[in-house]
Amino acid sequence: MKTRREFLRSTLLGASASWTVPLFVERTFADLHVGAKDLAVQPVTGKDDTILVVLQLAGGNDGLNTVVPYHDDAYFKARPQLAKQEKELIRLSDGVGLNAAMPFLGGLYDEGGLAVVQGVGYPNPNRSHFVSTSVWETADPRARSNTGWLGRYFDNACAGSDPTVGISLNKTQPESFGALRNPGVCLSSPELYRWIHGGGEKAEAERFFESLNSPEEAVDGASIDEPPVGRPGGIAGETNLAFLERVAMDARVSSKKILEVAAKHRTRVRYEGTPVARSLNMVARMIAGKMPTRVYYVSHGGFDTHNGQINSHDRLLGQLDRALKSFFADLREQGNADRVTLMTFSEFGRRVSENASKGTDHGKASCLFVAGGGVKGGLYGSQPSLTDLDAGDLKHAVDFRQVYATVLEDCLRAKSEPVLKARYGKLDFMG
Repeated sequence: MKTRREFLRSTLLGASASWTVPLFVERTFADLHVGAKDLAVQPVTGKDDTILVVLQLAGGNDGLNTVVPYHDDAYFKARPQLAKQEKELIRLSDGVGLNAAMPFLGGLYDEGGLAVVQGVGYPNPNRSHFVSTSVWETADPRARSNTGWLGRYFDNACAGSDPTVGISLNKTQPESFGALRNPGVCLSSPELYRWIHGGGEKAEAERFFESLNSPEEAVDGASIDEPPVGRPGGIAGETNLAFLERVAMDARVSSKKILEVAAKHRTRVRYEGTPVARSLNMVARMIAGKMPTRVYYVSHGGFDTHNGQINSHDRLLGQLDRALKSFFADLREQGNADRVTLMTFSEFGRRVSENASKGTDHGKASCLFVAGGGVKGGLYGSQPSLTDLDAGDLKHAVDFRQVYATVLEDCLRAKSEPVLKARYGKLDFMG
């Protein structure tokens, strides 16, 4: 006799995928059933446990004009046109201020809910966008790993989890999701929803995403079901082709379920129409819909500020701040604020000295933020010296893998050493 769990695994996934009719479906369901039937423990999921949101500031955020050492004469000497004056900042401590474009984060800091980690980087840093992003995504400064740090978390700590254990709202799957067994699901908004409701695909997708910013409206005909049940993380004897086929099928089935969940949620919170706000709106809807996801990945781009930085950088930080204000208000309205921790990162900071184009070039160490559930607010690490430099760049004092170790162990409650392949001392920003 089938258990309820076994029945749901084979029938819900089968029914959801019936419209795809790939030849491998019958074999895949059989493999899933065999691999799952002996699982004794239901995996912990984002339905009832903590959730991590990773927010990439793509392009290399200028940490010096984000968290500003406004009492340091070297700062003003290096940046005669770009330097922020004290009146343009939100005071965090004596001599350190937050860019005034981020009043929500400033208030969150005062309330004890924002950790600002200064001087974050890695040994032998690289100024290439591609290489440095790969370092952060794989947690390997040699950039030789074929898996990502979040993918290794899925593989090591989430055996038996649903394909939606990780969801990325990116145009491409982030390298951090690279996994041997369960690489999560990548949603490109709105293109990946081109198949909703059949005809008029792109127009329907655009209308769906527009509806996300209408708090009192739900998409017509939307329904919410139990999210897809878990599947085993890797099937014994499964070929590489079968694995790839299964992952592709899982992503399509999961995308349909995600759409239904997101369309159902209503909120009184208003979000801007910026890409980062729309993505965080989508994440909030999935959390409200009790998706089993443990990690969400969102990107906010445009930080490669080689020229005309002063206005563009403030604009980008302001968009980030307003999106986070809406997101955390939404979580509070849902009653989920204490379960969600959000961490930002950027592949590198900018050089200390401004360039001749009123911008800044690729640098090395920078700052990042951790906010939300379980966070102990404050300044962590130390403001790097502006005179003791590494070829014109800030030296890092905090290895970024210390930040990863902290969120892995204190937010996701997973052992960090198998994920990071070494032991790194944690920071104290999680309760």
